[in-house]
Amino acid sequence: MAEKGIRNIGLFGHASSGKTTIADGILYLMGANTRFGKVSEKTSIFDTDPEEQEKECSLNLGLASFNHKDVTINLIDTPGYADFIGEALSGIESVDCAIVVVDAFAGIEVGTERLLSEIAKKNIPVVFFINKLSKENTDFYKTLSSIGEVYKEKIVALTLPIGETNNLSGVVDVLRTKAYGKEGKEGSVPDDMKEKIQQQQEKFIEAAADLNESLMNKYIEGEKVELNECIEPVRNGIIEGKVALCLAGDALELIGINNLLEAIIEFLPSSQSLPEIQLDDQKIKRTDDAPFLGYVFKTVVEPHLGELCYLRVLSGKAKSGDVISNTTKSTEEKINQIFSLKGKEKTEIGEITSGMIVGLVKLKNTHTGDTLAKGIKVSLPQIEFPTPSISMAIVPKAKGDEEKISSGLTRLRDEDPTFTFAYDPEIKQLIISGIGELHLDIILARLKRKYGVSVDLIKPRVKYRETFTKKTEAQGKYKKQTGGHGQYGDCWLRVEPLERSKGLEFVNKVVGGAIPTRYIPSIEKGVKEGLDQGFIAGYPLTDLQVTVYDGSYHPVDSSDIAFKIAASMSLKANAERGKVVLLEPIQEVEVYVPESFMGDVIGDLNSRRGKIMGMEGEGKTQKIKALVPEAEMYKYSTSLRSMTQGRGYFNMKYSHYEEVPRDTTQKIVEEAQKAKKE
Repeated sequence: MAEKGIRNIGLFGHASSGKTTIADGILYLMGANTRFGKVSEKTSIFDTDPEEQEKECSLNLGLASFNHKDVTINLIDTPGYADFIGEALSGIESVDCAIVVVDAFAGIEVGTERLLSEIAKKNIPVVFFINKLSKENTDFYKTLSSIGEVYKEKIVALTLPIGETNNLSGVVDVLRTKAYGKEGKEGSVPDDMKEKIQQQQEKFIEAAADLNESLMNKYIEGEKVELNECIEPVRNGIIEGKVALCLAGDALELIGINNLLEAIIEFLPSSQSLPEIQLDDQKIKRTDDAPFLGYVFKTVVEPHLGELCYLRVLSGKAKSGDVISNTTKSTEEKINQIFSLKGKEKTEIGEITSGMIVGLVKLKNTHTGDTLAKGIKVSLPQIEFPTPSISMAIVPKAKGDEEKISSGLTRLRDEDPTFTFAYDPEIKQLIISGIGELHLDIILARLKRKYGVSVDLIKPRVKYRETFTKKTEAQGKYKKQTGGHGQYGDCWLRVEPLERSKGLEFVNKVVGGAIPTRYIPSIEKGVKEGLDQGFIAGYPLTDLQVTVYDGSYHPVDSSDIAFKIAASMSLKANAERGKVVLLEPIQEVEVYVPESFMGDVIGDLNSRRGKIMGMEGEGKTQKIKALVPEAEMYKYSTSLRSMTQGRGYFNMKYSHYEEVPRDTTQKIVEEAQKAKKE
């Protein structure tokens, strides 16, 4: 007997696997929408942003709540593009069960493997849906087998396709031995499928026997095990992550969608039946009479409402007007309007109870990852969003827009924690950073649409450095005689290279009062200012020890400014002897690609002066580790997408500085000189 209550379900999978079409199909077939919304026709309930409609793909997490057979279903639709992994991670944080959608033609793809890994970390039950079975060159059983190679737990097929490719006409329910056509209409089971149905029933019984001792004994002793006896053990196995269901269908044809929904209700746990929440030494039941505990998994800025926080209620209840705590920020919040959400459609409600997913507005200081509670002081862990891997510089198209840009970007950052921005004083550019170029394109499209500001994207300047390659010593003597007091400063500096990333060390080894102590800070200041200006291309010098060890002074004419100038003169004289070279930042890059694209990707990394550091397999995906100069990684995500047909993604973080090859140095010096003249 299926539980009543609430099901919080998320749709996950690689881009273009058909998640949004499944979500729209479910809403239409359940009567929650009067028509079958379609992404291609811009009528989807979930893809409502202009950017989503233009690209014909999901870029945001979407939510729709509806009722079916005394069960409330909160359906979360997530984007599949790697650039919007942050939205999918928010989705994982909001659901009790995951529907992992697999394109029957493409099979398990890189993005799907990545999401399965994240879902596994949260111990979330999984159901697979093999979609697009009416496409040419698709094979349900082959795809089912390929899922088994990646997902190591037992997989049980609950529905099987009737017909193949363009002859797909419906699915058979393995447990009921009933056929269902388009829109779930009952039909007759083809005679030639009876053997396949029997094989899958046997696998279902075997899975149940593995999970239940008394069934196992019956099975071993050759007694007949009824399918009905197996439903409860399999349901428990799904909740415990020991088994996963797999269903067949084609969302665009509305085949197999009803069966998916029935499986959700029959086999997946209600929110209230999940294990208690462990918060430090406190255990909290997922019931209405437990203390109130909620988690904000997404924030959206609405034009007329302001910030809308998507809240998953884990326990307890609260109503409009209640004051609750934001335990993450140690502040108080008053609950104002509460909305039940269906895409852009909002219905105001007065109370929230355990298991619900709702929208809250006009919270003063609450954002994604915050915990809201009553009578609880502990916070739930924050979502671990990936750090941005690409950066671009932006310049306003109109003068005077800087403040509007900053305000708009701040709001967009509140909505999307995988996006950051900051002004970099060293390179004098406003830098925006995100997961990929498409991600940044969408951010700027929203900046223009929502906040009326247009900007141009330009290449960010690379933070090169300079350093000495040999130890040198040189004098700097500044002597100026005018009427009255003159200027006199004289110092000897020794400059020697340090290991990479050691920065600057200034050492005073003057003895015997050759230079009075009061002038040493001025010498240090002159050294630092000289190092900041660079000698080859104007980039700061680093990884050096500079020692002042001798000099002379004049009791009347010496001054702070004279010693500061003398220090910069000495430093310049040292630089002319010290074989100064250019250093460039090197990025540690991890590229995830299907095996078939390995050769192309490695060849491309080599052409970018990359050093391949290793490779390792993760399921059907290969991870390539490389060290690549930052200057060579500009627009890499576009190249990677093109090379891998959109199936590869990468992470990148700063590693260290390394000497620039001589032929490349000349180009950088010429560019720096040209920039100075402009």
